[in-house]
Amino acid sequence: MKRVLTMAAIFTLAVSCGQNKAQKALVLYYSQEGHTKTVAEQLQAALAADIEEIVPVVAYDGDFMATIERGRKELDEGVVPEIQPIKADIGEYDVIFLGFPVWFGICANPVLTVLDELDFSGKKIVPFCTFGSGGLDSSVKTIKEKQPDAEILPGYGVRAARIEAVPAELDRFLKAGGFKEGEYVELGEFSEEREASAEDAAIFDAAVGDYPMIHAKAVKVASREVPGGVEYLFTAEDLPREGAPSGPFSGEMKVYVLAEVGQAPVFTQVIR
Repeated sequence: MKRVLTMAAIFTLAVSCGQNKAQKALVLYYSQEGHTKTVAEQLQAALAADIEEIVPVVAYDGDFMATIERGRKELDEGVVPEIQPIKADIGEYDVIFLGFPVWFGICANPVLTVLDELDFSGKKIVPFCTFGSGGLDSSVKTIKEKQPDAEILPGYGVRAARIEAVPAELDRFLKAGGFKEGEYVELGEFSEEREASAEDAAIFDAAVGDYPMIHAKAVKVASREVPGGVEYLFTAEDLPREGAPSGPFSGEMKVYVLAEVGQAPVFTQVIR
């Protein structure tokens, strides 16, 4: 199910890369705790792109709960934070790699300001984000709604708890997208979904057991081979929580789990 690109495919990719390399790229990002900055700087280095940080006029410099309270208040009131002027001329770029942490399931508030105030019409936007459990898909939906005349390309997301995985994952992401030359392992399709066995459930539980926001059981699973191990795609159902029968969430979720040889399984993304 995994294979290295054939020479014909490599040639096609090289042509694509040559086209993309001629395009001017900007890495534009907001980072709260430094995780998104880590990804942004590695992107910039890999692409030799220009880079600029999104800076709120009034920084979110409180503790975690203070940031949550301010961010939620802004969303509830329908306001976005004022940001310092973006120095880059968006019109000069063909591709914008737009980076952010995920807040409340979507792009962090300062990035919402950018999407409201700048015009990305005719540009290619490549989203990248860091998160606690997920939010890339929902963020992409928001970007598309706010910038309907831009072309939104596939994005990259990583849990902050897995920031050490960024170099290898980002390298493959850029090669697969035609932004960087070189061979990479093409991932196969997931197998047909099946009922989760006791062994499957044990893998799921081991992957999510230490994460407080997931209290669920594996119901179904699909899998595929990846470099160094197996990736699982679980369909899981929320379980009741003590004192809160419905929990903070209820219903079904998709959970991606990576089980590498010699390593404990970890979940990489949750989609609700």
